[in-house]
Order: sequence, then C-alpha cells, then structure tokens
Amino acid sequence: MADDRKKPEGESAEAAGEAKPKSAGGLAAWLPLIIAVVLMPVLAFGMTKFVIVPQLQKSLGIKETPAAGAKGAAKSAPEGKKFSVPFNKLLVNVAGTMGSRYLLVSVTVVGTGGEEYKKKLEEDDAQLRDMAMGALSSKTLSDLEKPGSRNLIRTELINGFNNILGGDIVKEIYITEFGIQ
Repeated sequence: MADDRKKPEGESAEAAGEAKPKSAGGLAAWLPLIIAVVLMPVLAFGMTKFVIVPQLQKSLGIKETPAAGAKGAAKSAPEGKKFSVPFNKLLVNVAGTMGSRYLLVSVTVVGTGGEEYKKKLEEDDAQLRDMAMGALSSKTLSDLEKPGSRNLIRTELINGFNNILGGDIVKEIYITEFGIQ
C-alpha cells in the first residue's frame, strides 16, 4: 500500500524526494521534426546541384549549365557575330539495313570565333565530315525514329567537332535537311 504519511504543509514535493514528472511537450519534442523538415530539402538540393547534375553533365559531355552558359560565354568567347558553316548532303547508309536504306543530312555549324572559326572549320573540313558520317552511319533505323533522336545527333556532333577542333569552338548545330530513304 501507499505511504499514508502526511507531508508537512511547508514541505514541497521536490524537497520530500519525489520527482515531479516533466512535461513531454514544448520545443524539445518538436525539434527533431523541425530539423528533418528543414534539413531534408536542403540536403536534396545540395545533392542534386553538386553531385547528380555534374555527373549527368559529365556523362553527356556538357561543359556548363545553361544558366552559367550565358555568363561563361561572354568571358570565354569574344563578343561578336555568330559565324555559320554549312555541311551539305552528308549521305550515309543506315546501320542494320544492309545498304538498302540511306540517311541524307545537311547541317549548319555555328560558333562565335570570328574569321578564325570559319578558317579552322574549312581547314578541318574532311576530318569533320568523316567524323559526322561515322557518327551518323552508326545509327540504326530505330535510333533515328526515336523521339529526340535529332537532339542526340546534335549533341554527338557538337562533342565530336569540338574534340577535333581542340576546344569549345562549336556552339550549336542546326539540322537543315534530314531524310531517310
């Protein structure tokens, strides 16, 4: 049975040796939840910006983000007029068709390097055409019919051209003709 002794009137419960239970509410109870709600989006943003996006850019061969591209282009390339050089009538066999299907592509290569840009492209014309035709002839009919196949071709050609030219010279490629027969 419980202790039936009466406490002296002036003596508090704490002084008598009995501990008063602390309340479970308050800020201390909500602190782990608040930390999780604030910290998780910050952690997700950091992982995306500094880990996932750079890995994707590296695997796709992209050197800078579009937002940084506007700032970085002004610093890396001289300001001026864009120059374009056409590569007309690149005719290749479609892979996997045993020579019965053809792909005809014309592209325009755009950059901002001035007259040196045009001269460099004209000097390396044969090597650039060979690289483009090699990349295009490796595509199967199903590769060419996929949605977004033209964007993949553009990216592949830009990376290949820049590797041949030795720098980030080619900024854009426009496909002006694209026909499969």
